[in-house]
Amino acid sequence: MLSESELKHELEKMAKRLAEIRGSLDVDSKKKKISELEQIMAQPNFWDDNEAAQKVISEINALKELTEQMNNLEQQYEDLQVMFELALEEQDETMLADIEKSIKSLSKRFSEFELQLLLNEPYDKNNAILEIHPGAGGTESQDWASMLLRMYTRWAEDHGYKVETLDYLAGEEAGVKSVTLLIKGRNAYGYLKAEKGVHRLVRISPFDASGRRHTSFSSVNVLPEIEEDIDIEIRPEDLKIDTYRSSGAGGQHVNTTDSAVRITHLPTNIVVTCQSERSQIKNREKAMKILKARLYEKQREEQEKELAALRGEQKEIGWGSQIRSYVFHPYSLVKDHRTNVEVGNVNAVMDGEIDIFIDAYLKNKIANQNH
Repeated sequence: MLSESELKHELEKMAKRLAEIRGSLDVDSKKKKISELEQIMAQPNFWDDNEAAQKVISEINALKELTEQMNNLEQQYEDLQVMFELALEEQDETMLADIEKSIKSLSKRFSEFELQLLLNEPYDKNNAILEIHPGAGGTESQDWASMLLRMYTRWAEDHGYKVETLDYLAGEEAGVKSVTLLIKGRNAYGYLKAEKGVHRLVRISPFDASGRRHTSFSSVNVLPEIEEDIDIEIRPEDLKIDTYRSSGAGGQHVNTTDSAVRITHLPTNIVVTCQSERSQIKNREKAMKILKARLYEKQREEQEKELAALRGEQKEIGWGSQIRSYVFHPYSLVKDHRTNVEVGNVNAVMDGEIDIFIDAYLKNKIANQNH
């Protein structure tokens, strides 16, 4: 157990951290913005444009949520400070032990809130479209893709996100040939953008009778679900649209009608598919959303390449540039090659415990931007 002076020092550190969080959040300007938006909502013609009204409501709710979370953290800290002073007066060892536990718990909440504040890029608040594609290697890499699918599904569910399978193509023997998920919830893209890249698996293959060690790769692509108002031009004559019968996970309604949709964008040769709905129209709408997100991402990447060329930077993209390695044999280790964060419990990671990697990536990204 920590001594009284150590507990006092921890509380002083928390007070300083709280002041830094409040400064970065700029609570006063957010309160001013809330007041401005409430004045807009009070206008008699507010609901004339339903779409614009919903955006205002969404923005005000997001701002209120942040300021309320900040107020809650400050209140919890003040309560803890009062408890500490009371425990000192009464020399209550049990209360001091409880305060130590509360400090750890509140410190964790501070970290979660700080991470939330890092998500300030244009589409961080959006839903995420997550695609998994196995590399060369047949059944082995397809099984690895299905392991990643389970990992991300577990992570999403643990964070209260809704997971919708937009497209699923099963492997011949095991695993998946490709899968596209829509992960719905606030900040889904902001967190999951950290997962974009090549993921490498090293293990004794369950498909190898000789029990040899295999290395497999799968690529993960993460896109924000784009709202309708983004300026991405898609001309009808640039699209080739095919319909076919759904396959894979879909229950009794699969293979009854040609409801699945495949859209090819001819100028870029980008192909998107969707088979999550029984209705061809709905699948087409969702496929168009994915296409819009892919075209936006392509546009953004081209702009980044141009900037990198101007700066003289060189970035290699390929199977050799994996972002993370998952080693099951000869030892247990997951290592992120961008941040050097390592975790020894590979099974916990495969059960969805990937926040440590996401946190480190986001903090590292912000630190690099600030230098």
